[in-house]
Amino acid sequence: MPTYKNQTLKIYNSLSGEKETFQSIHDGNVGMYVCGPTVYSNVHLGNVRTFMSFDVIFRYLLHLGFKVRYVRNITDVGHIVDDSDEGEDKIAKKARLEQLEPMEVVQRYTVDFHEILNEFNFLPPSIEPTASGHIIEQIEIVKKIIETGIGYEANGSVYFDVVEFNKTNHYGKLSGRNIEEMLTNTRDLDGQSDKRNPQDFALWKKAEPQHIMRWPSPWSDGFPGWHLECTAMSTKYLGNHFDIHGGGMDLKFPHHECEIAQNETCTGQTPVNYWMHANMLTLNGKKMAKSTGNNILPREILTGDSPFLSKAFSPSVARFFMLQAHYRSILDFSDDAITAAEKGFNRLMEAMELLKEIPSSTASTLDILSWRQLCYDAMNDDFNSPILIAQLFEGVRFINILHDKSATITAMDLELLTKTMNSFVYDVLGLVNEKESGNNTDKLEGVVQMLISMRNEARANKDFSLSDQIRDQLLVLGIQLKDGKEGTTFSVV
Repeated sequence: MPTYKNQTLKIYNSLSGEKETFQSIHDGNVGMYVCGPTVYSNVHLGNVRTFMSFDVIFRYLLHLGFKVRYVRNITDVGHIVDDSDEGEDKIAKKARLEQLEPMEVVQRYTVDFHEILNEFNFLPPSIEPTASGHIIEQIEIVKKIIETGIGYEANGSVYFDVVEFNKTNHYGKLSGRNIEEMLTNTRDLDGQSDKRNPQDFALWKKAEPQHIMRWPSPWSDGFPGWHLECTAMSTKYLGNHFDIHGGGMDLKFPHHECEIAQNETCTGQTPVNYWMHANMLTLNGKKMAKSTGNNILPREILTGDSPFLSKAFSPSVARFFMLQAHYRSILDFSDDAITAAEKGFNRLMEAMELLKEIPSSTASTLDILSWRQLCYDAMNDDFNSPILIAQLFEGVRFINILHDKSATITAMDLELLTKTMNSFVYDVLGLVNEKESGNNTDKLEGVVQMLISMRNEARANKDFSLSDQIRDQLLVLGIQLKDGKEGTTFSVV
């Protein structure tokens, strides 16, 4: 019998604002769609946190025994710079500034996205469709919306009439907004816009002569609106009605609100049973922003090459740090916080090693079965990873007292303890025991530490030429040294 039959999973539904008992539409199967990145720049740490949240959700659903179709898209066209319908496509702008073909930009940053997620031990989605690969499907949806009378064409562009839609539906129900208030608080149209109402959004945009990315359509040579792609791809691969739709909190309005409106117009039914939104990541108590310099890239955590960090941290330490907060909570990143997380992670991994040495006995003085259910209870409570981690450290306590022979455990309970720790640490949280996974890691560290000592000696003797040569040769080999107050550390880049 699959595990989900014996567990009651509750998910916080952004649409109702409550935790609801999860019931998949088709027994044993889950359809999940998560909005992926717009690939016009390097993936930032906030993106990684959002996708990590859904990676753990994906992992736990698989652990429960569900067959999951996880669809996460790539936005490679249609995302306007200011997230509205006026201005320049983010990818087209990047291509113009760097004098590249748009698909060169897409390829560069899609590769970066995949490399970073691989570093952090993400499972790949079942399907990863692109917006540009589904232009035909998007055009067909625009046609349907026009047929209902809610879509209208103006000067080669097509817009969604929010006011008309709201006569029979509720635009704003996901974000808790009122259309009348939105219209009142929005500036009047300046007479140059083709929209009937300020809140209307683009389904298809006519391309200006200078616009590089364009496709033929019944209305003009142009490109799809940003919100349209997710409606097209989610329904194509998951059907008109599916289980879970996720993304960052910033996508709730207008992106997901517009998706709901498009789907309901085309199908006459609500598209998704459970809407899930991951919260933001801050840096030293402030919003991350490239413009202010309060920003750190995922790769900089792994290299330590950042003014915000005292040293490099492994991908699993960074992953462990992020999972210490619930996905719906704001998480603040700082050097002190990830340093503390590293100590906790190391304690956990040391216990996982000790677990292999625990002998069994004829009796158990520990209630492993009840503890195991507490681990499930944590994840069943809206995927509460920090509570799960607290329970895993109760498991660490068990391991330590068993190792000290302050407690005993039967062979059956030891097998259950081992299986539970392995399942939740490695399979569900996606952490990696670097001592087990790294080939010759200890030998590498020994050799590099020897070279660091030789370099320190050269610097003490004012032989800066040799010192620089050691540093530069190591960098060529992919090993970066970083000098700090507490000495020299290294990271593999």
